[in-house]
Amino acid sequence: MVYPHASNVSRKPLILASASERRYALLSQIGCVPDLVVPANLDEEKLLGETPKQLVSRLAILKAKNVFEHHREAIVIAADTVVALGRRVLVKPQNSLEAESTLEMLSGRRHRVYTSVCVRSDETVRQRSVITHVKFKKLKKSEIRNYINSGEWKGKAGSYGIQGKAAAFTISIMGSYTNVVGLPLYETYSLLGSVGYLPALEES
Repeated sequence: MVYPHASNVSRKPLILASASERRYALLSQIGCVPDLVVPANLDEEKLLGETPKQLVSRLAILKAKNVFEHHREAIVIAADTVVALGRRVLVKPQNSLEAESTLEMLSGRRHRVYTSVCVRSDETVRQRSVITHVKFKKLKKSEIRNYINSGEWKGKAGSYGIQGKAAAFTISIMGSYTNVVGLPLYETYSLLGSVGYLPALEES
């Protein structure tokens, strides 16, 4: 996918190594509009003994490397997000039954959302990981069923989107809200600035 970014400033193109529309929208929100979207192609399976934090860190770095190898003229940004209960990673559901099972596990409990962001430019590699704690209310079976019927769970880590109907389930969030959406913006903005990327918000 190509998203042309009109800019009067001469700079390296920014490539988002993800097909996530949420990440594209979040980057655009802070003026870091990707010039190109190139999803990374790699195995995202968790390794034996790997913690959630280690998993997102490894995958973010690999995604950035995967795309950068074919676009060395650009700044590449990649990210990976998982939801975890303890050391258990709650992957994106493949169907409604998996989504329902995940929401039943999250019901009335506190869980963690991990995102790692990696930026590559020339030989420079910068990476940050963020953890946010989220607590859900005790969910009724009818609430879970209605949420499943909404289809919001599709393609989402933890089977929910905090920016949608699941906001009604959320008692508290400790940490970055945008991390739960899929990209921690403060850390992302800082990483891009550290490799010399000039967001549209700062262009003159």
